[in-house]
Amino acid sequence: MIYAGRSLTKCMLPALALVGALAIAPQQASAWEPAKTIEFIVPAGTGGGADQMARMIQGIVQKNGLMKQSVVVINKGGGAGAEGFLDVAGSKADPHKIIITLSNLFTTPLATKVPFNWKDMTPVAMLALDNFVLWVNASTPYQTAAEYVAAVKAAEANKFSMGGTGAKQEDQIITAAIEQSAGVKMTYIPYKGGGEVATQLVGNHVSSTVNNPIEAVSHWQSGSLRPLCVFGAQAMPAEQWSKIPTCKASGLNVEYQMLRGIFMPAGVTADQVAYYVDLFKKIAETPEWKEFMTKGAFTATMKTGDDFKTWLTSAEDQHKTLMTKAGFLAN
Repeated sequence: MIYAGRSLTKCMLPALALVGALAIAPQQASAWEPAKTIEFIVPAGTGGGADQMARMIQGIVQKNGLMKQSVVVINKGGGAGAEGFLDVAGSKADPHKIIITLSNLFTTPLATKVPFNWKDMTPVAMLALDNFVLWVNASTPYQTAAEYVAAVKAAEANKFSMGGTGAKQEDQIITAAIEQSAGVKMTYIPYKGGGEVATQLVGNHVSSTVNNPIEAVSHWQSGSLRPLCVFGAQAMPAEQWSKIPTCKASGLNVEYQMLRGIFMPAGVTADQVAYYVDLFKKIAETPEWKEFMTKGAFTATMKTGDDFKTWLTSAEDQHKTLMTKAGFLAN
């Protein structure tokens, strides 16, 4: 799934410097401000990409004084994230609760029939699109995705295993797409979060994973894991990731990226939404966030308002198509 100057006079430079300073200045008085601690819900386990991003945001807010109140991160990953989504959906008109979303925003209700839809919450902002990488243990002989797929084809069905986060979510959707594209059959093994998935591959308990870059980068840097290809339409721009080819260029015709976005409960006011939109725009301008985007090979994409809602509608349709093809829809 792919989403995807003019010259300045010297007299303008002081004004531009002031604008740059204001971009990351502490939150100023507005029509509404939080009156108590903000609960930041993560609908996934600890150590995964969503958890790491939420805790990075928490740290940036605190370090830069972007909010007068504190932020507490709470993991509610039960039921493939349904626990977290239902919590926020049931907290109508509560502006002191926000949630970071993955694409399980779409996959969980489609796979489980849990009574929830993204429209039961208030969209605030898309922060980024996250990439997926095909990883193997560095001790294996596979240097390219083509070599790995050839080995899977030559083996008995289900001999090779794919570790991933949850069942009938992003990782298993990609696994099913690999099987359909390459004409192979693997055993999918679900774990609670991306951190656990990475350690299982380091220990050679699974044959491969499709972890997000941020979930496996430390193991790659230590020499334990090897990336074979990225499932985005283009190679990742950050220098340390740029040499990893796309899976399509490697002969594996699978393409997918994942949402990283922020929602609030339904029933909140326009001023309350505007406060958080402004907050996350300030966060996106901090050097800490930009470094995090580079390190994790994210596609930094800020969308708000109707633009974000249009993207969400399209993404929901695309996930329904992918999950129908994989046979993952709940009966």
